[in-house]
Amino acid sequence: MAKGWLKAIAANRDLHSAIRIVGLVDVNPEAARALAADFDIGDALIGSDLDAVLAETTPDILFDIVVPAARRNVVATGLRHGCHVLSEKPMAISLQAGRELIRLADEAGKLHAVVQNRRFISGVRRIRRFIESGAIGEVTGIHADFFIGAHFGGFREEMDNVLLLDMAIHTFDAARFIADKKPLAVYCHENNPRGSWYQHGAAATAIFELSDDVTFTYRGSWCAEGANTSWESEWRIVATRGTLLWDGAENFRAHKVAGSDGFLRELSPIEVPEPADPRETHGHASVIADFVAAIHTGQKPETASNDNINSLAMVFAAIESARTRQRVTI
Repeated sequence: MAKGWLKAIAANRDLHSAIRIVGLVDVNPEAARALAADFDIGDALIGSDLDAVLAETTPDILFDIVVPAARRNVVATGLRHGCHVLSEKPMAISLQAGRELIRLADEAGKLHAVVQNRRFISGVRRIRRFIESGAIGEVTGIHADFFIGAHFGGFREEMDNVLLLDMAIHTFDAARFIADKKPLAVYCHENNPRGSWYQHGAAATAIFELSDDVTFTYRGSWCAEGANTSWESEWRIVATRGTLLWDGAENFRAHKVAGSDGFLRELSPIEVPEPADPRETHGHASVIADFVAAIHTGQKPETASNDNINSLAMVFAAIESARTRQRVTI
């Protein structure tokens, strides 16, 4: 993922001119040296001791791109050194740990935000703008399907609740953003299907209750071979006067009711407009740019941890529901 972040910075002219990488830290310094060579940042300090590298380089920002179990100590160390911190998702391995990071950032007077890169894509921004326009009325249901046979190898295949904790948060966060509603409760069933190459929890089905009587359903699997969806999921947004379908790529179909007679009402198609601001559609680069802008302006970044914890809460409530086989309030 560090390579993905650096690619995003290198490819964005504004970020490339605004950000200078002064240090790279890895438990394996050779990996950091290889990364420095790949991106021609040979003047960056390389080390395996985060404290020492931060003390010597005194950076403004720490990019926290570690496995979830290491996140708390890395963020706390960065804040202690006076850094603003932008973290990979998920923001923490528990809600308690997430609340602690919010507290530490508040005490330090620094920003802490989370890379929810998949809310910063064209499709998600288009849907949010479309819903806000009222073109199909008020949203009543959001439904997302995610089915991919992903062979990562490495730490994900050893994780508990791997789909819910490592991937579903993208879809949960996008649904929360699209609906602009508060998550209230969830019932979730999780399993590890026959043939799964993951240790635990490669598939899940969840029903979320959102505020204003909106329902969000999620069906997902990371060991579903044969008919992959988009990484962004396939979506159906149902509203009081129509429906929007999105395949997670470039295909949008929206129709609203155009007649008042008949068993099935006559429908008319509606165009789904482009995002209001194209700068918000470049994934990692857009999240990083939003974070840097927030530092300069003093405004809250869109994915600030004290907001993103609501998406994390959806994840842990789903995990708790799957464990207890009960509806869980959020």
